[in-house]
Order: sequence, then structure tokens, then C-alpha cells
Amino acid sequence: MKFRAKMIDVGCLNNFTRVVNTISKLTKTCTLRLTTDNLFFMLSDKVANGGVSMWCELSQANFFDEFQLEGVSAEANEIYLELQPEYMSRALRTAQNAKSLKVKLTKKHCPCLTLAAELPSLSSASRLVTHDIPVDVIPRRLWQDFKEPSVPDFDVSIYLPPLKTMKNVVDRMKNLSNHLVLEANLNGEMNLKIETDLVSISTHFKDLGNPSWSDEASQGPSQARAPETMAHARVDIKKLQQLLTGQQVNPSKAMCNIVNKRMLHFILLHEDVSLQYFIPAMA
Repeated sequence: MKFRAKMIDVGCLNNFTRVVNTISKLTKTCTLRLTTDNLFFMLSDKVANGGVSMWCELSQANFFDEFQLEGVSAEANEIYLELQPEYMSRALRTAQNAKSLKVKLTKKHCPCLTLAAELPSLSSASRLVTHDIPVDVIPRRLWQDFKEPSVPDFDVSIYLPPLKTMKNVVDRMKNLSNHLVLEANLNGEMNLKIETDLVSISTHFKDLGNPSWSDEASQGPSQARAPETMAHARVDIKKLQQLLTGQQVNPSKAMCNIVNKRMLHFILLHEDVSLQYFIPAMA
């Protein structure tokens, strides 16, 4: 089992850093799945227990100049690692403006993901900063626990307003309530609402647009649904705030699929990165 990769382009390094920073804000531990073509950051807390799920997919060719992988076996040419993304985020902070960054699976006192950054130097000798990030190698028998989260048939899919605007609204509402209702319809309208014994507040967005899902996306919204009918989910406001505060992906497209009274499924897309985030509804 071997893994080594090298990144030279500063723009790619900065993009990769932003993705890892986003992941580190969403979860303390996650699973990193390495394949010959992609990297996946995964979190699958049991939604039944009120936990969130996350699935972030990156194409390695869009980030790395060199990428060599030998998985656990020829037919299972993949590696699954459990790690704390905060450690990786800290290591990448020291690698900003590096001439190159090498990432390698190593065996120190325990299995590690070793990041070695070659930093610019005034002298001819280069400076090398190395970070060893402890990881747990996940055995193949447990891989089935880390499938892409399945999405139940959603009732409404809607494009989101600018995430910064949404964050400002949610930040204010968080001071007044622990829960928030997000509702939307097929007319491109979305509301964020809180209701307590003392106050009832609603923020309205219109003309957001609704994504059109192709026929093969069987989870597309029901055609029989009246366009003005709202689908909604009541969620823990902190979990939504966590996504809006932590995201540094700066997506070109952001959308939300609502499974009425059951789940919010957020999808953030930016060029070569896709981030999915699932928040279960509360009773």
C-alpha cells in the first residue's frame, strides 16, 4: 500500500487549502478516500441520530502534478484513511507560496500522511517544512460503511441566494432561536423563518430559480407538485451556520434539495470540487 503525490502550482495549492479548511470547519474527524482519479473527504454521522453527513469530491488531476497510488490490492486499488482535517489545515497554512508540496503515506510511530513543503529561501538552499499527520488506515471490510450518501426523493430543489447574504441572516437569527425553518417552492421562492414564544421572523428570497434535473435523476421533484406549494425542513440552526461560516469553496453554483420535513441536502459546486452536506430535519 503506497501513496505519494506532488503539487507545484500555487493556485492549485491555494484551492486545495481552501477545500481542506472548509472540511475542518465542518467536522473534527473524517475519512479520506484515495483512488487513482479522485480524492473524497467523507463524513457519515448517522442521520437517524441527528448527525450531519458530508461528501466532498475532488479530481486529483486538477490539483496534483504527480500522483502515484497502490491500493490494498490490485482489484481494490484504493486507500481509506481516517484523519483530523484540522491537522491537515494547519500543515497547509505553512505551505502557502511553497515552491512545491509533497504528500506521502508513511509509517512513523504510527501511519502518517506526511506533508513536505519546499519554501522559497533567500539563499540557494531551499527550506523544507515537514508535517506528520497521524492517520488510521481503515480495513477493507469496513469500506462499505463509506458509500456516497443516498438522497431520498426530494420535493423541491432551489438555487441558493449568495451564501454571504444567507450567512448574515442566519447569524442574526441564531441569537434568537436554536432552530430554523428553511422552506422553498418551485417558483424560485425561499424563506428562512424562526418562531419563538416572543418573536416570529421571516426573511424572503425570490427569483432564485430551480435547477432542472435530467430524467435519469430519479430523485427529481414530483411533476405533480403545485409550483407555489412550499416544502420545508426545521433544522438545528448551528448546523446550517457551520456550513455557511466554514465554507471557503466559494461555489459558482449552490443549491438546496428539500425532502419535506425530513432533510436539507446542500450541493456546492466550484469547477473541480463538489461538496454535498446533509442536515436532518428535527421534529
